[in-house]
Amino acid sequence: MSVNKAILVGRLGKDPELKYTPSGKSVCNFSLATSNKYEDNEYTVWHNIVAWGKLAELCKEYLSKGREVYIEGRIDNRSYEKKDGTKGYISEVVVQNVQFVGSRGDSQGDTKPETGKGDDGLPF
Repeated sequence: MSVNKAILVGRLGKDPELKYTPSGKSVCNFSLATSNKYEDNEYTVWHNIVAWGKLAELCKEYLSKGREVYIEGRIDNRSYEKKDGTKGYISEVVVQNVQFVGSRGDSQGDTKPETGKGDDGLPF
């Protein structure tokens, strides 16, 4: 048996970017900051987040920089070609469930969360 599950609660570091694949599938990318405390030191960990399909469109509509969000997903690693032609690698959380915390207009708000569930997170 194996399990690949990530659960994160944090704040967006930038506004989500919505793009479309050549086949027309929507994909949304954003960064999420979580804070950890070790002894008397607090530090931030940044996570790369990706959502697909209808969930990608919901993230673009409801999320913005500074907004708090609850994310459930799976960890994925992929390679890509950099502008200089070399190969780069990235780890990201592929969203399977999201709860939008706070209000749309207030990145610090505490209203009832809105939720959305994605497909299996596969791009095709």
